[in-house]
Amino acid sequence: MEEVRLFDTASRSVKPLSAADGKALKFYACGPTVYGPAHIGNFRTFVVQDLLVRVWQEAGGKVVHVRNLTDVDDKTIRGAREAKQKLGDFTQGWTDRFWRDGQALGLQKPSREPRATEFIPKQISLVEKLLQGGHAYEAAGSVYFRVQSFASYGKLSHLDEREVREGASGRADADEYAREQAADFVLWKAYKQEDGEVFWESPWGKGRPGWHLECSAMAMEILGETIDLHGGGADLIFPHHENEIAQSEAATGKAFVRHWFHVSHLLVDNRKMSKSLGNLYTLEDVASRGWDASDLRLVLLSGHYRQPLNFSWDTMSAVHHGRERLGKLRSWLVESSKEAKGVGWGSFQTSWDALREDLETPRALGAMYSAVGELEQKRKAGLSSEAAARELAGLDRILAVFGVEPAYEKNEEPPDEIRSLGEAREAARKAKDWKESDRLRDELAKSGWEVRDGAGSWRLVRKPIHP
Repeated sequence: MEEVRLFDTASRSVKPLSAADGKALKFYACGPTVYGPAHIGNFRTFVVQDLLVRVWQEAGGKVVHVRNLTDVDDKTIRGAREAKQKLGDFTQGWTDRFWRDGQALGLQKPSREPRATEFIPKQISLVEKLLQGGHAYEAAGSVYFRVQSFASYGKLSHLDEREVREGASGRADADEYAREQAADFVLWKAYKQEDGEVFWESPWGKGRPGWHLECSAMAMEILGETIDLHGGGADLIFPHHENEIAQSEAATGKAFVRHWFHVSHLLVDNRKMSKSLGNLYTLEDVASRGWDASDLRLVLLSGHYRQPLNFSWDTMSAVHHGRERLGKLRSWLVESSKEAKGVGWGSFQTSWDALREDLETPRALGAMYSAVGELEQKRKAGLSSEAAARELAGLDRILAVFGVEPAYEKNEEPPDEIRSLGEAREAARKAKDWKESDRLRDELAKSGWEVRDGAGSWRLVRKPIHP
């Protein structure tokens, strides 16, 4: 197997990724909370995780990829109550939406996709173990983890004692419960009237699990007490993943995770996404503007995963034109290769090597398009069928790892009024009335059509709709 190297959040270093059992990489990823549509910032994390799985598999490795669904917490309960639905019906609707969007974005199906509500007995058992070990305490029907009992708390996020003491305990701990210390976090939440029919019986009375507890229970039940790789958005480092480490290692006495993998956040036009700014885009918003999901996937992979990525509609346009170049090149390589069969990476070896080194997607994409440019130049001189087949094999392999399809131009016939504008523009061009020609080109663009001029000819191509 070829080596794959990846930054580890805990050690703050790039190091080889490995499967402890020498067989399959055990990878747990924090999935969506299914109370509404996932936005494109959420999907940046899932797309990068999918890329890693594809790189690992292409390098010759096997993986057990577990991505959970958080289907019980304050947000899902509140959403179900407002929708006047049972919790299971409410979360299933949004789960179906997540699956559809993920499929459109080329996400491979995980090996397992457990729901938090399926593992309640395991979660109760984990709480009991922590109580027995003195790492937890009960207060008014709720159970809390005693952070001071875990000496290495903060080792993932590298927070000092003051920051841990003063830091917020996370979204699932926002309820007002009686904690011994501010940093202590809830493991089991006592029932409240607004929970309605959502509760489970436990040794501490009716209630439900805390968000942090759910992931530890599912990860250890499915993958074992020590897993190879754990991933999520960078916003989960503290407190969520820090709390997962504490409760898991306090219960087992073993290292919980060997390698930590976090993806930075997405900006929109250099601003944080929020409903108030109207820039919290979903895949449906992207499609409504005429863009393909492959355009969005490639945009989400265009920046290095450890750095914030700025999204704009202009970047979508640039990516789409790049995919059109790929489509033209691939069509030519298919035609040129005839019956020949190719193997290897061809001119795309450098791109593949960049992906194996901490998922260096900017470098990998740059190398890919450099190879495309060189092959476009060779097209004029021609390639042997064997050389074309070799380049086609390399192109198909790198595109499969990225999980994107080339864009092939659609032969959509323009309406009569659009055709008339195109003819008028061509007449102005022949009369060298450049001002009128440019005006008509702009009018066509506003109507969603682009003029493509060739040698002695022209044509109209439908273009994506800009916001």
